[in-house]
Order: sequence, then structure tokens, then C-alpha cells
Amino acid sequence: MTAHPQPHPQARAIRLGPRSVIALLLVGAIGVAAFGWPLLAGPSSQISAHAQDAPWLFAGLLVLLVGVVAAAVSDGGVGPKAVAMLGVLAATGAALRPIGAGTAGIEPMFFLMVLSGRVLGPGFGFVLGSVTMFASALLTGGVGPWMPFQMLAMGWFTMGAGLLPGPDRLRGRAEVLMLAAYGFFAAFAYGTVMNLSGWPFLNSLSSSVAFQPGAPLHENLVRFLAYCMATSLGWDLGRAVITVVLTLTVGPALLRALRRATRRAAFEVPVTFGDTKP
Repeated sequence: MTAHPQPHPQARAIRLGPRSVIALLLVGAIGVAAFGWPLLAGPSSQISAHAQDAPWLFAGLLVLLVGVVAAAVSDGGVGPKAVAMLGVLAATGAALRPIGAGTAGIEPMFFLMVLSGRVLGPGFGFVLGSVTMFASALLTGGVGPWMPFQMLAMGWFTMGAGLLPGPDRLRGRAEVLMLAAYGFFAAFAYGTVMNLSGWPFLNSLSSSVAFQPGAPLHENLVRFLAYCMATSLGWDLGRAVITVVLTLTVGPALLRALRRATRRAAFEVPVTFGDTKP
């Protein structure tokens, strides 16, 4: 009988140990609260008065993002090889962002985040997405109060690709189609979440799409949907389309290259130093 070779398991640069999972859950909870708390504020709440507290919130979010990396290091999931891979991919993603500069949603860095998260896992994906957005903000001069929210949203975007089913077995056209579909819908989700970070502070505009403090949740959700349709739908559609096109055309070759680099780097193998016997 001829033995059939088993497929190589996917090596993940950052393994989700207990501390990493707790750190990611904590960041996720804080992030959801930071994005969505205005929708649940009471009628007497002064939403606009909290705008001056934004820098403190941003600083706290950055500390939590650093905490995720520290937890991964303490779990033993981040070694020198993983850091090197993180630096290369983050630099590549940051360099891709200015190509479109966000014009009509042409942002090629998103497809790289999808493929990297898929190959290297959710833990690596979250750190990579956050670091890439930080680096690209420094490169393009896009540093502002929105940057930590962008880092969170991109971290979730990339982590989601690592959570897709069949990371060890699904290959070929079916996998590429799945990644393209994920990239399409996640691109809209990214734009929607980022809209939510700034929309509550536009309540001074006398508009039917402006946030109304104290209004019922369903009414503000309708206003928010109308706001997204009127302001960012075109950019989100452009981002989704370019992500799908690049995933379908460049994706198969890049997936193979990333998997080959991951296997050769052998992230899961600990690096030891000592005398070797002849």
C-alpha cells in the first residue's frame, strides 16, 4: 500500500496562548465600547463634551494594543523570526497605502492584510493589522485622533481572515474565492466601523443623518445607515472591489509565497544556542 502524504499543518507566527486570548478579548471589549458607547448614552448625556476626553481614550487604546504584543511574547508566541516577518509585512502594507491614498477607496493594502491573516493566523493578524496602520499613518502624515480607531479596525479586519475555516486543509480556487468574499464584506465593515468612530460628534449639524443624543437606539441606527450611504458608500465599494480583484489575481501566488516563507522560517521551532557535538 502506498502512503499518501499528509498536508503540512499551517505554522502560525503568533500562537494564541491564554494571555494572548485574554488580551485580545480585553482589547475587543474596550474597542467595542469606544466605538459604540454614544449610541447607548442617556438623554441627559453631553456627547460633544466628551470630545475633549478623546486623547486619553486614544492613549489607553494604544497601551492595550502594546499589551497584546506583550502577552504574545510572554506566551512564547513571538520570537525573532516572527518579529522579522511582522516588520517586513507591516512595511510592505504601509508602502502600499499611499499608492491610492484612499482615492475612491483604492487601498491595495487591504488585500495583503487578508492574505497575511489567513496564512499566519488570527494572533499575528491582529498585531500585523494594527502595526501596519500605525506605520502607514506615520508614512502618510495621517496621525490624528482617528489613528487608534483605525489600528483597532484594521487589527480586527486582519484577525478575521485568520479565523476563517479550513486554514490547514482548504486550498486552491475555493480558498481564494472565500478570501475574496471575506475581503469584500470586511471592507464594508471596516468603513462602517470607522464611520461610527466620528459620526456621534457631528451632532451639531442640523441634518436628518446626524446623531441625536438621547434618541432611541433604532432611530439613531437608521440615521447612521443613511449617513454611511450618503458619505462613504462609494469609498467602501471601491475598497471592496480592489480587494477582490487583487485577491483573485495576485492572491494565489502570494499565498504560496507566504506559506513557503512560513514553513522555511519554522516559527514554531524554538531557537536554542549551545555547543554542537561533531
